[in-house]
Amino acid sequence: MTLPVYRWRLAPDGYTTYRQLRSMGLRPGGQDVAAQLERPRRHRGPLVAYLYRVDRAKPVRPMTPGRTAALAKAMAARRTCPACRRDAGYCIPPTLGMCVPCADTDPMRRLNTPSSSGSSL
Repeated sequence: MTLPVYRWRLAPDGYTTYRQLRSMGLRPGGQDVAAQLERPRRHRGPLVAYLYRVDRAKPVRPMTPGRTAALAKAMAARRTCPACRRDAGYCIPPTLGMCVPCADTDPMRRLNTPSSSGSSL
């Protein structure tokens, strides 16, 4: 079965994207994609968005206490610096691998930076 294709901003009422469903507190609920929305672009293929039927959507499942606790634990692990074991207050950047104060004081990081390898004028 082929999907009906609608042009940008011309989809009929009752069809929404996944993000629009989420903003309404809904989820697709196991339904297949009902239609496709295409936005033409110059020199490239069109942008495609998949549409779901609102009348078949189900409410979003509420967060359980176990899920809330697991999410809090995962976020705490992302904020904890492996070098100094302190909560940085932000997610540790994967490019640094440690909090910014630890990265600034790490001597091995200073040796590998491009600004320190070379003569200063």
